[in-house]
Amino acid sequence: MKTLEITQKLRKELEKELKPDRFDHTLGVAYTSASLAMVHGANVDKALIAGFLHDCAKCLSHEEQLSICEKNNIEITDVERRNHSLLHAKAGIYIASTKYEVRDPEILNAIRYHTTGRENMSLLEKIVYIADFIEPNRKPLDDMNIIRQEAFSDIDKCLAHILYNSINYLRTIGKECDDTTMKAYEFYKKYYK
Repeated sequence: MKTLEITQKLRKELEKELKPDRFDHTLGVAYTSASLAMVHGANVDKALIAGFLHDCAKCLSHEEQLSICEKNNIEITDVERRNHSLLHAKAGIYIASTKYEVRDPEILNAIRYHTTGRENMSLLEKIVYIADFIEPNRKPLDDMNIIRQEAFSDIDKCLAHILYNSINYLRTIGKECDDTTMKAYEFYKKYYK
């Protein structure tokens, strides 16, 4: 199946699965991922597919996501266990591979790490992580215009900037931060001065 057919199929299926605002966000991430891939020399087809599927498990309840991970021996952290907004990424790799038949490890890892980031991310992982943050439907956060410019000019600086802002935001609202995100920031902070 060609990429155009795959993405058209994904678009139709996800439109039925996701709430309208989540579907709009998904479209934004898919097309932003493709744009970033064009600029940074990544595989545009993989970026588009990963963007479409990054939130494919978001419509499931936290209990359903936990069940998927536990039944399929997907390792989850204590923070992910308590946090629905993180856990859907790991449940998403199972949904992407079983329901949507995506087997490409690059795409699956981009889905897996789009919420936490990680040390030494692949280019595709960076692209989907960033696209999820900057896509046009996102409400403007602090530094959003600067971050959007960095996304297209200096991807590592952009990634470090987002990680820094995310960690500070979580501290401000008194929420815990996953250790994977902290390690990712420690790895990339040299790019954000």
